Amino acid sequence: MTGASPALYESSLSSLALIRRGKVRDIYALDDRRLLIVASDRLSAFDVVLPSPIPGKGRILTQLANFWFARMGGIVANHLLEVAPESVVASAADRAQVGGRAVVVRRLQPLPVEAIVRGYLAGSGWKDYQATGAVSGMALPKGLPQAGRLPEPIFTPSTKAATGAHDENIAFAQMATLVGHETAAAVRRIALRLYAEAAAYAEGRGIIIADTKFEFALDAAGTLVLIDEILTPDSSRFWPVEGYRTGISPPSFDKQFVRDYLEGTGWNKRPPAPALPEAVVAGTAARYQDAFRRLVGREPEL
Repeated sequence: MTGASPALYESSLSSLALIRRGKVRDIYALDDRRLLIVASDRLSAFDVVLPSPIPGKGRILTQLANFWFARMGGIVANHLLEVAPESVVASAADRAQVGGRAVVVRRLQPLPVEAIVRGYLAGSGWKDYQATGAVSGMALPKGLPQAGRLPEPIFTPSTKAATGAHDENIAFAQMATLVGHETAAAVRRIALRLYAEAAAYAEGRGIIIADTKFEFALDAAGTLVLIDEILTPDSSRFWPVEGYRTGISPPSFDKQFVRDYLEGTGWNKRPPAPALPEAVVAGTAARYQDAFRRLVGREPEL
């Protein structure tokens, strides 16, 4: 896109201390109560960070997540603080790295699980169903097709693995053991409501949210807080309504496009990952931009 900023593979802020780099986000300490989170243009697939950035991706993720955080504010509190990222860094070079792609957030301890909601049978859920007839220990009706819509959305938590490791689907009872039954039940209730609201909104704009992932933390008062990112192409499986049918893995707005390319390369899914051809990079960027336009109703600021 004309006028777009260059890709940012890895931030390097001189004015703040780096805490850690995730697959996509770089996290910096502001003080003992606040963090700065920078969404880079890195892309991971099969839990491996690829060497090829997707220009504009981090800005799209940040702007789309902020859109959803605002829209869902009546359901659950979130970690965002009304502080401009440019105001907490000291140099022009640092400000250039955070503009449009960073957020200032409350510093909280995440729960050690991911809250996954599935409305359709795809990905690891489809694989589990084929093997066992269940997903995360939840038995489902027989004969459901790949990409089939479930009778009702289901909550299927997973472990939260370190970078490079694989998350594992777990039963609700295992989640309750990890975080306590009351907290687990509240996470399930809120996650299902978030998904229902988002799925209805998105379908009216031409996108099926097949499944999505939420992350939560508890604040000092024991209140659940929505953190990380929500309802983006990185944390969700987005399908265009016009391309949807069952029995296949439908075309998507998320990084399934990249996964499908990598599956055909013979790569063993261990580091180092191969570089992506320019056509795959451009095609991925276009999908992220299209998802943003449909959901937000305007162009992303790139």
